[in-house]
Amino acid sequence: MSSTPQAGNQASIKAPAKAHGTQIAPGEIAIGVVIGRLSEMFDFFVFGIASVLVFPSVFFPFVDARTGTFYSFAIFSLAFIARPFGSALFRLIHSRYGRGSKLTIALFVLGTSTAGIAFLPGYAVLGEWAIVVLALMRMAQGVGIAGSWDGLPSLLALNAPRNRRGWYAMLPQLGGPIGFFIAAGLFAFLVSSLTPADFLDWGWRYPFCVAFAINVVALFARLRLVVTPEFTALLQTRELEPSPTGELLRTQRAGIVLGAFAPLASFALFHVVTVFPLSWVTLLSTEKVSVVECLSVQMFGSLLCIVGMLLSGQIADRIGRRATLALGAGLIALFSLVGLLPMFLHGSLIGALLFVLGGFVLLGFTHAQAAGAINSTFPSRYRYSGAIITSDLAWLVGAAFAPLVALFIASRFGVGYVGLYLLSGAVGTLMALGINRNLEMRED
Repeated sequence: MSSTPQAGNQASIKAPAKAHGTQIAPGEIAIGVVIGRLSEMFDFFVFGIASVLVFPSVFFPFVDARTGTFYSFAIFSLAFIARPFGSALFRLIHSRYGRGSKLTIALFVLGTSTAGIAFLPGYAVLGEWAIVVLALMRMAQGVGIAGSWDGLPSLLALNAPRNRRGWYAMLPQLGGPIGFFIAAGLFAFLVSSLTPADFLDWGWRYPFCVAFAINVVALFARLRLVVTPEFTALLQTRELEPSPTGELLRTQRAGIVLGAFAPLASFALFHVVTVFPLSWVTLLSTEKVSVVECLSVQMFGSLLCIVGMLLSGQIADRIGRRATLALGAGLIALFSLVGLLPMFLHGSLIGALLFVLGGFVLLGFTHAQAAGAINSTFPSRYRYSGAIITSDLAWLVGAAFAPLVALFIASRFGVGYVGLYLLSGAVGTLMALGINRNLEMRED
């Protein structure tokens, strides 16, 4: 009698999941996950690009451009600081009103705060209150991102074919480069089509409005999956529900810390190749490079990022996710120490071009498995809540202050020394992987 449930559990692992008699293929989950990640990343990249091209002039006109960009990057980091608080808040909403209500409220907060920035008057109208409201909007973005966690990435990983888990772990991350490509393309079009005065007056506000529209589409795409009886039953079967926080922190401390540091190399590189190069071009480069040219190179880099992700998915299925993460961290370390530091020490234009393109390829290769590394650290009982806490911590440690730190290093010591910052992230990843040798996808 006791063998029957065990056999049923094994079948649910080896085959596409079923709930209420309906077969749910991993591809269905993947579509919802990619759309959701695209909307989140688009919102964040719109703010990141505006932190360089817009906010120093509109919200910090009382200081020089470099200082204004430092202030903008400080506000940029607030979303990552707010994420843990958002996770705690939406945990209560989830417990009381359910997953669908939580997701609806979270994406409403995210979309409204992003669109609200589009209508926010600058310093010339509101004075210091403009900066305060911008900071609050940015924190609301972080809260909304935290609450938008729906468990679908974990569900996708658990229900992927056993020999294709590296590939399916990669799929959600495609939303990152796609979101950046759209955001960079919008800003490139606006900068090239408008006069500087028009762009700073009203043109920069358009991408923030577009972000709201994308969030609406993402909301319906994700609710279509999350609120159905089939997915609700499947999420419960996989134990993708909140677990007691105290118990989680007491029993899974090591998993949380190691899971946060495992993707550190990828997260450190994430904003260094997307947001930081714009600040280098506009503030520090001794060679004349237009913003549109920089954005165009980065858009091409985002396509290379997708290629790197696809390659990572294939390799992870052959050698394992832990080995793939270690390989990526090693390549970032080599790129930082042997490539970036000596070759780009003087900040040449060719060096910057190679840095951006090479960085995007490595970003794709490493970031493709980052979410899987976080999700797979925990047993099934703690996977949902553990992934939330660990992801919040990983983004805070690895990405929140990356543009700020990179700009400070480049301003003080030279752009080549940014490589040492990336090297520290690679070392953190390799150390975490070395300590946790069981970082492979769990099946429980």
